[in-house]
Amino acid sequence: MSRTARLFQLMQALRSGPQPRTSIQLAQDLGVSPRTVHRDIDTLRGLGAVIDGEAGFGFTLIEDATLPPLGFLDDELEALVLGLREVELIGDPALSEAASAALRKLQGRLPQRQSHRLSHAVLTATRFDRPPKPGIEVARLRKATWDEQAVEFGYSDAHGAETHRRVNPLSIVYMDRASVLVAWCHLRQDFRTFRLDRMRELIVTEQSFRPNRVPLLRQAIEGLRAERARAEDCTPPE
Repeated sequence: MSRTARLFQLMQALRSGPQPRTSIQLAQDLGVSPRTVHRDIDTLRGLGAVIDGEAGFGFTLIEDATLPPLGFLDDELEALVLGLREVELIGDPALSEAASAALRKLQGRLPQRQSHRLSHAVLTATRFDRPPKPGIEVARLRKATWDEQAVEFGYSDAHGAETHRRVNPLSIVYMDRASVLVAWCHLRQDFRTFRLDRMRELIVTEQSFRPNRVPLLRQAIEGLRAERARAEDCTPPE
């Protein structure tokens, strides 16, 4: 098999199937060694493909430089505008500005008719009561969550009791009245949610919990769903 054909097959393997794909899995698919897979992934990255991951944790194709830019149907564009307008309102300062920047980029890259449609979108979002201001820099917390690094912070509960927490951050959820962090708490040895407005003095540690964020998050979501189901079962009928 030529190197060009092998690179093409590697891209196909990265596009298909569950991700991330380990070098061993990819090597078995292609009939080559894991070392060759690592070398070919470096080549693809050099050609413009955005591939996340590293040896031991698997690889995920984030952006494929060989595919043409996507166009949008009118309803898809309305959905994008509505979602980004909502993020402008409820996101932390960095995320809110990112949503505004994304809208400006869309404006400049769409065909003229759709660019006009974006400027005068039928749908928009507004909120009279925004979530409370976070007590920490949420952009740093998001990065730590992506990097799968444990964080520490001071926390004040609903009764004003102060504790110091070290957690594995799993997801940030923007809810109606507050934004919360879903995490594995080292103190409680269980999953917990923490309101961002009650967190203080965020410290990003060197402790890594990679590659466990996704399976931990699945467990946390299952636990929250089970808790909600139990609460609904205990609710008396109207």
